[in-house]
Amino acid sequence: MNRLALFDCDGTLVDSQANICLAMEHCFDVHALPPPDRHAIRRIVGLSLVEAIGILLPQGDEALHRAMADDYKLCFQKLRSTGGLLPEPLFEGIVEAIDTLSAAGWVLGVATGKSDRGLNLLLAHHGLAERFVTLQTADRHPSKPHPAMAAAAIAEAGAVPETTVMIGDTSFDMEMAVAASAHPLGVSWGYHTPEELADAGAAHVAGHARDLAPYLANRY
Repeated sequence: MNRLALFDCDGTLVDSQANICLAMEHCFDVHALPPPDRHAIRRIVGLSLVEAIGILLPQGDEALHRAMADDYKLCFQKLRSTGGLLPEPLFEGIVEAIDTLSAAGWVLGVATGKSDRGLNLLLAHHGLAERFVTLQTADRHPSKPHPAMAAAAIAEAGAVPETTVMIGDTSFDMEMAVAASAHPLGVSWGYHTPEELADAGAAHVAGHARDLAPYLANRY
């Protein structure tokens, strides 16, 4: 069976919080609502849009949450088309970690709350589009921490849960890994704290991308 290293995107591969905050603030402005605190926005990164907005605006109903999710996408697209997006850099050491894992025979994938379009654009921008054999997004699955994304990635990669590691920065990633019977590997450079990752089931929390490959080499 293949060994699958399944990465979250926002907060794990790339630091995208600034643009997510901008688009969410614009979205709330469209609906004449006061924008959430940026700390609150960072807390929901990784969830699918409807679920994320539901947390940020619990007093709204599902119809409003869905309308706002659509408007968030439009706001993001407008920022992109007008040059308003800020840089979304890869975290330090990510490319090297991907190279090392690939050389060691790991199959790589992504499981993210982003859309297909958003993920494809980001990976192409960073020259990573050909590095991942399976891409799972919110367009085709329930929101994390539901295990559907992980299960689909495992099947596409020819892996099994016992040979799969979910690498992510949020409790949603760790909970999804546990639900899918995959190995939950947290990272400390994203949007939830190491303590939250441990509480959500992380078997280990890496402090730097350079630590990922050695940890997995010792385990598998």
